[in-house]
Amino acid sequence: MDPLEASRLITDEYSAKILVATYKKPRSAIELSREYGIPIAACYRRIHALERAELLSCVERALTKKGKRISLYMSQLKNAYIFFENGKLRVRFHLASGITQDFGGDWRAVESEKSE
Repeated sequence: MDPLEASRLITDEYSAKILVATYKKPRSAIELSREYGIPIAACYRRIHALERAELLSCVERALTKKGKRISLYMSQLKNAYIFFENGKLRVRFHLASGITQDFGGDWRAVESEKSE
């Protein structure tokens, strides 16, 4: 994923609502759709995109009162940073697993210019 795509993913209105809503408590797509005004088809599209990026995961398959299985999703994103430095866009995700994902640029050596 390039840095622009990564930044778009987390700043998209629906994706951001899903990540915030699932930060502390697992929720189903139906709950997310109803509580946050996200059309159900768009909700599933964002859920799948966030899962592909490893920012959201299905943590449980619950059984409803009607006997239907539903997936409960939990945010895996702990921190996200978007940087624009020296003409380069960079994005960094810190995940619940302890993994850090970096997109764009060389993160090991950020050079600063000295003023003369």
